[in-house]
Amino acid sequence: MSIKSILDSRPRLKRVVHWLLIPANEARPRWWVRVFLNPFLHKKGKGSIIRRRVRMDVLPFNDFSIGDGSLIEDFSVVNNGLGGVYIGNRVVVGMGNVLIGPLYVGNNVIMAQNVVLSGLNHAYEDIDLPILDQKCRTSSITIEDDCWIGANSVVTAGVTIGKHAVVAGGSVVTKNVESFTVVAGNPARVLKKYDSKTREWVRI
Repeated sequence: MSIKSILDSRPRLKRVVHWLLIPANEARPRWWVRVFLNPFLHKKGKGSIIRRRVRMDVLPFNDFSIGDGSLIEDFSVVNNGLGGVYIGNRVVVGMGNVLIGPLYVGNNVIMAQNVVLSGLNHAYEDIDLPILDQKCRTSSITIEDDCWIGANSVVTAGVTIGKHAVVAGGSVVTKNVESFTVVAGNPARVLKKYDSKTREWVRI
């Protein structure tokens, strides 16, 4: 039985452990978690760089890994509180990105500035309870290899973006994107697809 399973079955103990890891009403772990636990539990690939001004809201009870030669630029936020965050090899996470798990990013992915990838949503159905007090739902985001996500784009929970797809700047992606496709808009729609016979990008 895993530590997480034990804690899930003992709510009081879970609350105490949670308080030890994170101050009340915050997402950022305590300094001792960042310094003494996370470096030994999470995987950082060879030559990868996490800039000094990145906010790492990364906790020991969920996974975080970054592959070889990847970069997370300043003013970004990475949060694995409700699901693991996996970043592949040679990934560029631009300035001001927000990455909230559960999230899987493949290899050779470019994310421009101020991109938001959030694998969680707040419940709101119970009108007698503030949204803040309702449970969060999670649904994993997958960004496959070789994608380019343009500046100021948002990818919502549960979406998969296929290999070598392009998301134009300012897009809001609410549905899966096929491989070798260019999408744009709010909500994002297909603009181009790659034709393997003519070896050209064809406007739809």
